[in-house]
Amino acid sequence: MHNFSFHNPTKLIMGKGTIAELSKEIPIDKKVMITFGGGSVKKNGVYDQVKTALARHNTVEFWGIEPNPAIETLRKAIELGKKEKVDFLLAVGGGSVIDGTKLISAGLLYEGDPWELVEIGSSTNTVPLATVLTLPATGSEMNNGAVISRRETKEKYGFYSKHPVFSILDPEVTFSLPPHQIACGLADTFVHILEQYLAKAGESRVMDRWAEGLLRTVVEIAPLIKENQQDYQLMADFMMTATMALNGFISMGVTEDWSTHMIGHELTALCGLTHGHTLAIVMPGTMHVLRKQKEAKILQFGERIFGVVTGTHDMRIDETIRKTEAFFRSLGLTTRLSEENIGTDIIDEIEHRFNERDAHYGEDGLVTGAVAKEILLQVL
Repeated sequence: MHNFSFHNPTKLIMGKGTIAELSKEIPIDKKVMITFGGGSVKKNGVYDQVKTALARHNTVEFWGIEPNPAIETLRKAIELGKKEKVDFLLAVGGGSVIDGTKLISAGLLYEGDPWELVEIGSSTNTVPLATVLTLPATGSEMNNGAVISRRETKEKYGFYSKHPVFSILDPEVTFSLPPHQIACGLADTFVHILEQYLAKAGESRVMDRWAEGLLRTVVEIAPLIKENQQDYQLMADFMMTATMALNGFISMGVTEDWSTHMIGHELTALCGLTHGHTLAIVMPGTMHVLRKQKEAKILQFGERIFGVVTGTHDMRIDETIRKTEAFFRSLGLTTRLSEENIGTDIIDEIEHRFNERDAHYGEDGLVTGAVAKEILLQVL
């Protein structure tokens, strides 16, 4: 296990009716800007719950933060927040709304173009932020990361700020989510865990078993959720697993990968494919191309999660990759680029972008432009 320093300051408030807790969690003297995506929060009752809880607070609303939050939209939110002298932010939505609001929290205290903050990659000079999560997937409700897009140049980059002060997770708000969003959220959660798990073997039994518990949970609940999305306990498990997958708890002292995410970000930026869906396509290709480097962990993953224990090492790796892809397909997701009409022109552009930034992603820095191309051709 490597040396590490761990601190997660986000207060997690989970359960039925917990949106009402907003009234006492946000100081009454704060000017609050509430950020939203589309109108689904009005259909499922979340909007009314938030407004009721904050009836005595001074609030302003910003609507329209899209999936893969775009700087072009976030500039407008920052302009409104500065005009209204906002000093507290509440993101109500899924990972995209929360990610976008993290950049807003830094942009409110920044005098230049907020895209400069994305290019820098981080800012700790921020306005306090809290969240009401409506879509489990990214873990953004309990970490300091975000991913911001720029439509005009089809770019998408990571950005880091401060953790949310608190996050409210009420599983009942997930009951009306579209099945495709659920599927992408499950895939996103699964691959978040794999990016921290499927790297170096033997670094930490504790982190391995913790990650495996989360992976097994996703595999177990996914078909049950498909049958009954209104099951409170199932959706509570889904919410909690998505949060635990990327709040730093399973990465303590271990090597991480994240090359699948970096390739997936480019697919989203160039083609508009939902983030979790890109990961379901790319991950089997990453496992295949990097099978020698990841051999020990893939074998462990196959045995402990999918029960793959017979055959040669190569046979077991092939079967583990097959079962991983089959799991993603069981969610209702495609797992091949050609199924989404994505061809070699996009693959060539991703290779070009990786080469331009002299990319060396992955736990050993092996994922260059050429390797990214090999991974994508594997899943074409």
